[in-house]
Amino acid sequence: MGLGFVVGVFGVLILAHAAYSTIQYRGLLKITEEEFSGPPMNVVAELLLGLVFCMWAGLTVPGKFLSILPDSEENRIVSLPANLDFMSFNHRGKVFPKELDVKLKL
Repeated sequence: MGLGFVVGVFGVLILAHAAYSTIQYRGLLKITEEEFSGPPMNVVAELLLGLVFCMWAGLTVPGKFLSILPDSEENRIVSLPANLDFMSFNHRGKVFPKELDVKLKL
């Protein structure tokens, strides 16, 4: 459990507190019979702070990318799916030519 995970949990807690504060604020407005025009600025600040923390955690927690080995046997299709009823070879792609002799002009 690294720093990124802790920051992510803290960001989610801040977002939950902002939601609770907004609900509590709306209840207060109902009691005082005022109209809801938007959340208070401290709730907006909490939302932005929680968003930043969650975004930072989402970008740092997943870890390092692993390379895909092209010669690995795990990348090969070994067998066809068990249900062949949904395989359709009669589609709109047959109207296109099979080989395109288009060269890029630079």
